[in-house]
Amino acid sequence: MIFIDYKDTRPIYEQIADKFQNLILKGVLEPNTKMPSVRSLAMELSINPNTIQRAYSELERRGFLYTVKGRGNFVAYDDSLLDFRKKELLERIRELIKEAKELGISEKELLSILGNEGNHD
Repeated sequence: MIFIDYKDTRPIYEQIADKFQNLILKGVLEPNTKMPSVRSLAMELSINPNTIQRAYSELERRGFLYTVKGRGNFVAYDDSLLDFRKKELLERIRELIKEAKELGISEKELLSILGNEGNHD
């Protein structure tokens, strides 16, 4: 379910949080689903439980998880989380467009790429 990319420059906890966030947004993990325990996921991924706890804390801070004391972590999803993710994605796209323009890629080229992406489905 979750794989760590050791070539990725981001911290491991951030990779884990992002992967779970995407699973939640795609509906793979449904609302109120119990998350794997910190200890079991840490053993499965062969990483420190504190790293998993930090990822879960980050997901809770972002609004993707909620904690029930003594019972564990659960998926907390609503449509506002999808809006949050869309805004995040649009910001990344804006940054990429800015970088592309700085590299001399024309608006026509960018629009051509965007137009062709819809035809690959």
